[in-house]
Amino acid sequence: MADYKINILVIGAFATALAAISATPASAQEFTEAQKKIQAEHTALVKSGKVEPCFGTALKGQNDCYAGAGTTCAGTSTTDYQGNAFKLVTKGTCTTISTPNGPGSLTPKA
Repeated sequence: MADYKINILVIGAFATALAAISATPASAQEFTEAQKKIQAEHTALVKSGKVEPCFGTALKGQNDCYAGAGTTCAGTSTTDYQGNAFKLVTKGTCTTISTPNGPGSLTPKA
């Protein structure tokens, strides 16, 4: 009976480890067509010069498109004011935005 329980534990641990190894990291996932469309729209807005990405200002789940490691596209930031997550804001206003973690940044925050 004890051997049976040990075998179940070993098999369970192995299955968990295998699942973790085979999981595709967020940065390597393919974007859906909807995500590609949003990303293209945001890129066009930034290129127009009317808006700029402002890092560290998005609330959890409210970032605009790709936010760096651990996220894939819009709405995937995991914490408020995540340093590598951005919101698109009117050009020239980013660094005037105040958050509990300091002002917004034009580059990702650590």
